[in-house]
Amino acid sequence: QLQLVESGGGLVQPGGSLRLACVVSGFTLDFRAIGWFRQAPGKGREAVSCISSSTGSTNYADSVKGRFTISRDYAKNTVYLQMGSLKPEDTAVYYCAAGWLQFGLCTLSSGSYDYWGQGTQVTVSS
Repeated sequence: QLQLVESGGGLVQPGGSLRLACVVSGFTLDFRAIGWFRQAPGKGREAVSCISSSTGSTNYADSVKGRFTISRDYAKNTVYLQMGSLKPEDTAVYYCAAGWLQFGLCTLSSGSYDYWGQGTQVTVSS
């Protein structure tokens, strides 16, 4: 059974850091895109970042460029999202998702992702 499980969320002060993990089971990371999305209260789902398992190429939303880094660990079948310089507007439930590559690259379009985790809460507040 294909499954994605996020962890690592929590409460952090502005300017702080957190590392989220997405452990995948039921399939390998080969030839897959893994994306991170978030949804704040009262707002729609927003793409954050994605990584291509075949090329290692990454993509970031403008709002997180230079602050967040996505990476993968094949041995652990895990994708990480290292978040730094966190702001209150980063507060949201963060979801990871598995999708399909387009010409070896990942996309930030949620429509390309067909399996989703249950989410982990990130709260940035003093």
